[in-house]
Amino acid sequence: MAYKIIISPEARSDLISLFRFVAERSGKDTALSYVERIEAYCCSFTDFPVRGTCRDDIVPGLRIVGFERRVTIAFHIERERVVFDRVLYGGRSLERLGDDD
Repeated sequence: MAYKIIISPEARSDLISLFRFVAERSGKDTALSYVERIEAYCCSFTDFPVRGTCRDDIVPGLRIVGFERRVTIAFHIERERVVFDRVLYGGRSLERLGDDD
């Protein structure tokens, strides 16, 4: 079964912020390539989404995976969908995902 990939508004905002951060330091071409690799990685979850580490201690059903040693991707699975909740760069706190603020 192929799962549908959903990028949440928060994850999309994270990708935009990440693009800007990398573009300032390494140029727009590098930033675009990096964000495109992250998006391609997320799309690879269509066939096998159950991977990474389960983090029910933060939010029930939350799973995390790393990407190229600098990015943590938080997601959850809903029936036939994989929802990417956040894309955190450079050690931003996962524990804040469970905050209601």
